[in-house]
Amino acid sequence: MSIFSKIAAGEIPSYKCAENDKFYAFLDINPLVKGHTLVIPRREVDYIFDLTDEETAEYHVFAKKVAQAIKIAFPCVKVGMAVLGLEVPHAHIHLIPMQSEKDMLFSNPKQKFSDEEMADAARRINDAFQSL
Repeated sequence: MSIFSKIAAGEIPSYKCAENDKFYAFLDINPLVKGHTLVIPRREVDYIFDLTDEETAEYHVFAKKVAQAIKIAFPCVKVGMAVLGLEVPHAHIHLIPMQSEKDMLFSNPKQKFSDEEMADAARRINDAFQSL
């Protein structure tokens, strides 16, 4: 079982931003910017393109709603999306609030936020998600 599957199952704590029966969104613990969120399918699959067509469509619709919530919680120009997939063997989408394209550079130093700041960020995203 991957670390992300354990997070989605509640076996490892996370800063939950949104969820449904098929997908789970939580804050990246090494964020590029405040509000950097990961979206995963609950079904453990390593490569995003190994999802079925139906799962892919549902996954992107869920991620879109999470992105809309991030934009409400953290006003930004756009919410960027990246799929890298080499760090953890579980498909995941990075959603990153952007003021400029520089915010999407994974070579940038990772930010550190307090537990209170992370919990507040997750709550803000979740509140916005619930309102959509």
